[in-house]
Amino acid sequence: MENRILYVRLPCNPIFPIGVVYLADGVHKQFPEARQRIFDLGVVPPLDFNTALDECVDEFQPTLLVFSWRDIQIYAPVGGRGGNPLQNAFEFYYASNPLIKLRGAFGGLRLAASYYTELWRNQGLISRGLKRARKYHKDARVVVGGGAVSVFYEQLGNKLPKGTIVSVGEGETLLEKLIKGEDLKSERCYVVGEEKPRDRLIHEQPTPIEKTACNYDYIESIWTEFQYYLQSSDFYIGVQTKRGCPHNCCYCVYTVVEGKQVRINPADEVVAEMRQLYDRGIRNFWFTDAQFIPAKRYMDDAVELLQKIIDSGMKDIHWAAYIRADNLTPELCDLMAKTGMNYFEIGITSGSQELVRKMRMGYNLRTVLENCRDLKTAGFNDLVSVNYSFNVIDERPETIRQTIAYHRELEKIFGADKVEPAIFFIGLQPHTHLEDYALKKGVLEPGYDPMSLMPWTAKKLLWNPEPLGSFFGEVCLQAWRQNPNDFGREVMNILEEKLGKSELEEALSAPIANDKQLVTAS
Repeated sequence: MENRILYVRLPCNPIFPIGVVYLADGVHKQFPEARQRIFDLGVVPPLDFNTALDECVDEFQPTLLVFSWRDIQIYAPVGGRGGNPLQNAFEFYYASNPLIKLRGAFGGLRLAASYYTELWRNQGLISRGLKRARKYHKDARVVVGGGAVSVFYEQLGNKLPKGTIVSVGEGETLLEKLIKGEDLKSERCYVVGEEKPRDRLIHEQPTPIEKTACNYDYIESIWTEFQYYLQSSDFYIGVQTKRGCPHNCCYCVYTVVEGKQVRINPADEVVAEMRQLYDRGIRNFWFTDAQFIPAKRYMDDAVELLQKIIDSGMKDIHWAAYIRADNLTPELCDLMAKTGMNYFEIGITSGSQELVRKMRMGYNLRTVLENCRDLKTAGFNDLVSVNYSFNVIDERPETIRQTIAYHRELEKIFGADKVEPAIFFIGLQPHTHLEDYALKKGVLEPGYDPMSLMPWTAKKLLWNPEPLGSFFGEVCLQAWRQNPNDFGREVMNILEEKLGKSELEEALSAPIANDKQLVTAS
């Protein structure tokens, strides 16, 4: 039978679907005779989802459907399609004004309705697509993967059609074996209704693959919606330079989804991929790595890539990424500025070295400051987003004061208008050290449902425990009242007004005894 593969990106915010693109590109290189098509429901109006999917399946008649499910981000800290879940939750749990509490309750109900509606809708689209494909090929199969599936693969098993192949993490080798008709038991996957997922499936290491430049001439030929992402001059297109993250940050699931083994994509291939997009008018690139420079031993790879971008003649580009700023050097800083980096995110989570160590993040905050000064000296004058997650393990008034001091120092380096504090409250996710910690401490009960949006579960998974939970709730509510359009900076100002700030040196120092305490606790 001719292989006819239809990739369906399930509805989500309009973010370039790099995962689906790379899958289709990889299959084409392995099996150039296979027929493929990409269908992106992210650019289809909601009322047309069913009709558009039916028409696509009828026209293409796939033998294999590959659904990409990107989002089940229940406790996102910013506004989404269903509203601002953080604000709704805080109004409901912490507001003293009954009317505000009621507003939070209604907002939470709307969010819950939107969340469960999206779950049921996506399950329905998967079942609908498979049923329709089997009108043309009775043996048609379906694979479901993507970021959401990789995190919640255990919970989704009883929500998908029998026979669905649930893929965790990367899917290239899975599709290769599926097309060849080979056994899938060594892949990070399981078949719904035929087997249960292996214990700790997500912790198995992915199969390394040799990544070459994506062939965008081919992608454009199989994806009619491709031009949608090329229209806006401020839209960032994803390009991957590596996979994997070697760190153990207590709340992060990247390190298990992508694996701890960092696999570098050859610099020449990355530049060749960028060049194809550049020639199509793209000037803004987002390096989609878990971390652009995950550790010091990968600094030479970053230098090589940035130098080759300069040598390529793409002078008028901009790029952005998540960056561990403790891994920068003056040479890297200079190359970043020269190649057009105009935004980056630092996920330090706290400005207290003590708490950074307790969360197993491996950051040296003093080194981060030194490297940020080098970056400013090199000519970087654009936006820095600094992620702070307050009320983490062992947060206290003194550690809050340390975070304020650290943030003010970053403002001195880059300018207060250039440093944007992004206020997160850690969403407790499956397969993380923080989940293990919560189970051991009795915050969560074994067998809890991480996909539940019930209030008694949501409050725990949002991770804002007492005794500081109510305090932070009140601070955030005050910030939304006073300056909702600059929420992060307003939170920092209110915290400084209420608690003051420490000396910077206090933030940068952490007794070794505290590290040992974390090992025992976790």
